[in-house]
Amino acid sequence: MESPGSAGIGAPRAVLTLGTTQTIGYACSSYLPAGLAEPMARAVGAPVSLVFAAFSGAMLLQAVLGPAIGRWVDRDGGRAPLAIASLVFAAGLAGLGLSQAAWHLVLAWGVIGLGMALGLYDTAFAGLVGWFGQDARRSITGVTLIAGFASTIGWPLTAWLEAGVGWRGACFVWAGLNLALALPLHLSLPRGAAFHRHAAEAAAEAPAPPDPRAGLNLALIALAFAVMASIGSAMSAHLPPILKAAGASPAAAVAAAALVGPAQVAARLAEFALVRRIHPLVSGRIAVLFFPLGAAVLLAFGPGAAAVFTVLYGAGNGLYTIVRGALPLALFGTGNYGARLGAINVPARLAQAAAPFVFALLLERSLGMALGVFAALGLTAVAAMLLLRRPKGA
Repeated sequence: MESPGSAGIGAPRAVLTLGTTQTIGYACSSYLPAGLAEPMARAVGAPVSLVFAAFSGAMLLQAVLGPAIGRWVDRDGGRAPLAIASLVFAAGLAGLGLSQAAWHLVLAWGVIGLGMALGLYDTAFAGLVGWFGQDARRSITGVTLIAGFASTIGWPLTAWLEAGVGWRGACFVWAGLNLALALPLHLSLPRGAAFHRHAAEAAAEAPAPPDPRAGLNLALIALAFAVMASIGSAMSAHLPPILKAAGASPAAAVAAAALVGPAQVAARLAEFALVRRIHPLVSGRIAVLFFPLGAAVLLAFGPGAAAVFTVLYGAGNGLYTIVRGALPLALFGTGNYGARLGAINVPARLAQAAAPFVFALLLERSLGMALGVFAALGLTAVAAMLLLRRPKGA
């Protein structure tokens, strides 16, 4: 990985710090509804769909706030928003644990949504680009290697906590982890001044010739990212229930779902090994193929293919997570990276917010309908990635 530079932090420590905090952040937010939506809903006398609707609404904040937070990181660095995110996550999770009515759940999920906007991958990636410029791709991959275990850790740990101390206790434990572990790690990062070096370098570069395909590339990336975000969001919220609907036993569904993390990590390890040999666009084209293929296998072969489906989904999602940070960097450079990433991901955040609720409605009708619709969306991402072209010299 990169050696320490004027950013004031070496890449290994940056990767370990952000990999750990991203694991906590995703486990306590994106991966929480799959395990706790039903007991939450029962406790306040609400339908399960309301919990997923509140979760979807929380993710809308990422679309609304993403570009502004990206500009904040470009200007001042990632330390402050990431540290604030830890506090916000803790407050939102404590609010969930204290909820006594449906509107309490909705409000608490809104607070968690603010934490997601401030503290998940986009902010971490923009911080890494601020530290390491064009060399950040390997660090982005390193962070995702560690955080790829968020589902493997999050789903079983949440289930174990729910069985031992109840769903409210599980929320309080995740709140405590944000305060006791994630917050101190975020506060150990360099202050904002360390991030200005690459911004100054980007501003000093001679302007590149205009790329006539830049607008089309931007639109194609936004489309592909929106589709992949919707698939990832739906799977994060519904994967064990999907496998049960396919005929797997509860224990087999949990065991198969736990393969997502290792599959993500295996795909990221392969990308990490080849990072200097292949363009992120190649990784992106591979990533978008896996979910439609996995859905076809599960629908064709039923519960016996549960592990194959989760491995294919996990591998594709693992690669996509790297691509969403590395491809805009490779195609458009370091200048205004955080703001550009936030803008590209506005459609992704909107799709991500709607996907769990939409998938839940489709799943109520049939597993085939739910997987078929989302696999068809996956094929549009395949088309977008095939149409995407790298600028000359990129």
